[in-house]
Amino acid sequence: MSQNAFYGFETLAIHAGAAPDPATGARATPIYQTTSYVFDSADEAASLFNLQTYGYIYSRLGNPTVAVLEERVAALEGGRGAIATASGHAAQLLALFTLMAPGASFVASNKLYGGSVTQFSRTFKKFGWDCDMVDAEDLDAVREALAKPTTKALFCESLANPGGVISDLETLASLAHGAGVPLIVDNTMASPYLCRPFEWGADIVIHSTTKFISGHGTAMGGMVVDSGKFDWAQNDKFPSLTKPEPAYHGLVFYETFGDLALTVHGHAVGLRDLGPAMAPMNAFLAISGAETLPIRMERHVENAAKVAAFLNAHPKVAWVSYAGLDGNPYKARAEKYLGGKAGSVFTFGVKGGYAAGLKLVEACDLFSHLANIGDTKSLILHPASTTHRQLTEAQATAAGAGPDVIRLSIGLETAADLIRDLEQAMAGL
Repeated sequence: MSQNAFYGFETLAIHAGAAPDPATGARATPIYQTTSYVFDSADEAASLFNLQTYGYIYSRLGNPTVAVLEERVAALEGGRGAIATASGHAAQLLALFTLMAPGASFVASNKLYGGSVTQFSRTFKKFGWDCDMVDAEDLDAVREALAKPTTKALFCESLANPGGVISDLETLASLAHGAGVPLIVDNTMASPYLCRPFEWGADIVIHSTTKFISGHGTAMGGMVVDSGKFDWAQNDKFPSLTKPEPAYHGLVFYETFGDLALTVHGHAVGLRDLGPAMAPMNAFLAISGAETLPIRMERHVENAAKVAAFLNAHPKVAWVSYAGLDGNPYKARAEKYLGGKAGSVFTFGVKGGYAAGLKLVEACDLFSHLANIGDTKSLILHPASTTHRQLTEAQATAAGAGPDVIRLSIGLETAADLIRDLEQAMAGL
């Protein structure tokens, strides 16, 4: 596949990064289930370790199967390069590892997946990193937080989990760039099929490939995608990329690798020293899943719209947070950033609060009660008792995971069957 030609999204989803295996002619990407790779000579080995030659050394740093997925997701996002990781949380760690240092801080929307809130506000403190969590709708608060001299990045979710809030990416990118820092966008919930944050000014995109990209609930994984457009040398905030790296004999990543600096650093330092590499089998499953991402997303969204409309009219439902519904405050942003679609993960409030929420999830038969999203199978969860359980009540409410909240991830089943399942479950409330 010519990398210079222009191809549509569906074509890239099937072909980007891949080619028939030159040794066997196998059309599917092989699973290179190996830890390490033979060097042709001592000189070649030295050149690889010095980052003077591209190639494979050890599968913690790079693997041919994983590399295909990296190229594919980068192509789907319109990015310059990508780093695959063991999970979405590992992707967040790796992206920030390059930018941060003890005493540094970053700004994040307070409307995030509960696990991210915990990672940012608690675990990262052990590295000496601080996170200022703000309401991203309050632009004055965002500006004030970004103005801190220690700030290194602004982080948001394009389509927030679980509440379905759609971030104003263009505005947030402008604010981040005005402060001389990159905008990092977790695009997991939207997928690159519905939203491409780089087109709105984002600099780094994060994915949990575990979700829609893999699509079948079978493979853990994460991805850091770099736009290649951020000027890391515009200030002195990012010495990992702009100052000599002692471990590579004084090499300066941005000077040497230019628009691939973040990507190369993520492999050569991040994966080398932190080690959250993606397994080749998981990369293979994600590659297979990516091939059907466009058609799956169409069905996901079609089903979600039908289920949301049903719930919006149900007498035992207090509210529905789905941007595709008339009157939703984020409907205009869905038109702008998601092509008029609102994704397939959304929340609603069941009358009766916390106890009713627990009863509802236990009464469903077709919906699976589990902590995942983006599966071909429809999933249901009560976030306040699961994914957001570690948060304070104020944090959970701010994140859209209050006591009455139910999160649905709508799959590819017949929509009428999903509606019937919810109807019978709510009959017992």
